[in-house]
Amino acid sequence: MKNKKTVYKIVVDVLMTIALLLLMTYELIGSFPHEIIGTFMIVLFIIHHILNRKWTADLFKRKYTLVRCFQTLLVVLVLVSILGSAVSGIALSRHLYRFIPQFISASFARKVHMICAYWGMLFMSLHPGFHWSMMLGMGKKLFKKPSKVRSISVRLSGFALAGYGVYAFFKRKIADYLFLKIVFVFYDHKEPVIFFLLDYAAVMCTFVLIGYYLTIFLRKIGTKKNKADA
Repeated sequence: MKNKKTVYKIVVDVLMTIALLLLMTYELIGSFPHEIIGTFMIVLFIIHHILNRKWTADLFKRKYTLVRCFQTLLVVLVLVSILGSAVSGIALSRHLYRFIPQFISASFARKVHMICAYWGMLFMSLHPGFHWSMMLGMGKKLFKKPSKVRSISVRLSGFALAGYGVYAFFKRKIADYLFLKIVFVFYDHKEPVIFFLLDYAAVMCTFVLIGYYLTIFLRKIGTKKNKADA
């Protein structure tokens, strides 16, 4: 049962990642598919929290280490960005939610949608980084014997992908969207959608790696603090 639940969690997380990438394309796929995928994303988000309800139930029970503090903060930020994206998306809806009366101005909703979408993408990319050691452990179980060559190859591939992600971050001017220096996202309609998706996937991988090494750093600080207090 536990293994089945783990599989369900992984499937939901993979679907959320795909949905997130597709949501970032907006004009390249059209507003109607965007709204459908956005609704699907909310459903997946709810399922994700149902599957991880034990973590929520233990929110005030377990000891708060540095890693757990940052992880909890990240979950809150993801929740805020998802809710912000959903509410502003409904306000901007041209198709599925047109029946809902206008409750905020379109210009304000567009800014909220932009900032929640881009910060949400980064927060949701950092989040799996905090669990990446567990994912690596699961990956190692697929191979009978440990291999230094395989380990080095995976690490180098990760750094190479993250390096390209840094380049894509600046190439796509994501910082300008994060801080609302540009209110409308630029899309090159002549560019194949796959190139856009690959660049954004690389950016997400960069922040997964940042989350992973941030976890290692925080654990080291926590260990030193515990030794000093002992």
